[in-house]
Amino acid sequence: MHTPGSRSWRAGLVPTGRPGAHEVRPAALVVVAVAAGALGALGGVALRALVGLLTQVFTGSADPSLHSVGVDLSHPAVPWLGAGVLVAAPVLGGLLQGPVVHRWAPVSARGLGVPEVMLAVARDGGRVPPRVAAVKAYAASVCLGSGGSVGVVGPTVQIGAVLASGAGQLLRLPDHRLRAVVAAGAAAGITGAFDAPLAGALFAVELVLLEISGGALAVLALAVATGVGVGHLLGTGGPLLALPPHTVAGGPALAAVGVLGVAAGATGALFTRFLYATADVCDRLWRGPEWLRPAVGGLLLGGLLLWWPQLYGVGYGAVADALAGRFVLVTLLALVALKILATSLTLGVGGSGGVFAPALFVGAMLGGACGQVVTTVWPGSGTDAAAFTVIGMAAVLAGTVRAPATAVAFVVEVLAVPDLLAALLVAVLLAAVTSRLLCADTVYTRKLTRRGVALHR
Repeated sequence: MHTPGSRSWRAGLVPTGRPGAHEVRPAALVVVAVAAGALGALGGVALRALVGLLTQVFTGSADPSLHSVGVDLSHPAVPWLGAGVLVAAPVLGGLLQGPVVHRWAPVSARGLGVPEVMLAVARDGGRVPPRVAAVKAYAASVCLGSGGSVGVVGPTVQIGAVLASGAGQLLRLPDHRLRAVVAAGAAAGITGAFDAPLAGALFAVELVLLEISGGALAVLALAVATGVGVGHLLGTGGPLLALPPHTVAGGPALAAVGVLGVAAGATGALFTRFLYATADVCDRLWRGPEWLRPAVGGLLLGGLLLWWPQLYGVGYGAVADALAGRFVLVTLLALVALKILATSLTLGVGGSGGVFAPALFVGAMLGGACGQVVTTVWPGSGTDAAAFTVIGMAAVLAGTVRAPATAVAFVVEVLAVPDLLAALLVAVLLAAVTSRLLCADTVYTRKLTRRGVALHR
């Protein structure tokens, strides 16, 4: 016997001729798209909230990256430990995440997350085991909360995609519909977590969907719109950092934007190569049980954090300091190199997280350094250094993930800087081209290439 609800769903499903699969009529497709958007957004919002909570638990601070050496970093619960909490946190985090990931999702829940979504869409018809969402949420939140120098966007994308995939598999959607629903869930995750609907949609188009169709775009639009509503309902609306208007004026400043774009592209390519080279070194050197690897790596990461707490977690506090001009030139350049090292180490030892936040961090420091040089050499140019900090963020992101439209949209939306759109476009396009010339793979496709999987877009 079927309930009225089940009969209504069956009315919206039409057999495709392939056993176990059903086509979706337009009215039912709307419901599927809204469900994917709601699930993706809820997953993204929940993950960000969980990371914030665990950061407070591990360190007693909302954002240790706001601090510098010499500031009291002791945990209220263990004040005798002092700044040593920055070493203890990643070790404890590694002990908590290592066994769980090793037992339940040793491949899918480790690392960046986005390559797994790309692979599921390209090769597996959008099918992902539902348990991956729970394991990824746990691993990423523990890793980030305990100091892992990675980002939240990659896990958000994967969690949103997996939740949407589960809903689509439950309805036995055909492959082409399921792929669209998975991409929509990924986009909604970004939308809900960061109030960045355009960036979420462009991310799905540039990086996840292999084929663009009217139906896929309709599903994507409905999911993103739902993600906006869910995000605002849960209080994630508004820019990530409040910034005043910025300008880039004059020939020298515009030329410097071009130079920054090229430098950012080279930095993105270097970041990609160094990240996977570090993973290879960790694989060669490690001889212990895999579940213990994140904890031992956490000890090395903790040594870095002890001297450079700005590297803790996503590092938005340090980015805010860079935008405010609180770092000298040498510190900015040092943080470029150290963040690449910290992120590569976190992922190389088996941590879980994305590269969006690290790329934005590296770009902020590189752009800030460029801005200081420009304003020192041409003090009357009418350009402020913070403008270059923002431009550097988008440019290094584009050079790392090779998604220029997404990079521009994300920075414009999360920082509310539409006045810099023209300069952002120039720098981002130069960064993407430079990165492509120096490294054939992106930070995402390189992981798949190493597995022998080639994606053709």
